[in-house]
Amino acid sequence: MTFTKHLATCATALMMSGPALAAPVAVTTVLDPQEQMRFEMGDGSKHFVLAVRREGVSEGDGVLAGANVTEFGWHDINPPHAGDPQGYLRFTAENGDVAIIKFTVRAVFMKGEEKPVLHDDGFWELVNGTGQFAGLRGVGHLKIEPAGGPKRLFTLTGEIADAP
Repeated sequence: MTFTKHLATCATALMMSGPALAAPVAVTTVLDPQEQMRFEMGDGSKHFVLAVRREGVSEGDGVLAGANVTEFGWHDINPPHAGDPQGYLRFTAENGDVAIIKFTVRAVFMKGEEKPVLHDDGFWELVNGTGQFAGLRGVGHLKIEPAGGPKRLFTLTGEIADAP
């Protein structure tokens, strides 16, 4: 068999087997603080760090929908300049399977009518899991918005597929 025919045979076999398709994810979760510690810098600025554990239930589409969600977050905020929230989201499905999502956000303050408006946008990555989430990887966009009082609305969009 010539090299060209061999390549054509291999390419055909790969196309017939098809690539593993990524499953879309689009979930929202209102997270309510359960524990938090606020650290003031004490330098006359508004700069603070918030360590927080928040909980909620995800709604939407994909394998993360309907799960109990716990945030373990570290939000380094320096109003009215910017901030760097980061942390982990633990999604626990009804059957007990766990997906661990790592998130990184950039908080940007923009001029509002009465006060600066905060825009929290970043990305998430599925880094580990058990049961149905074992052996999966995922990535996507994350947005954090106020949801009344200390509650926050987390919106995750992206995709999850088998790890390479």
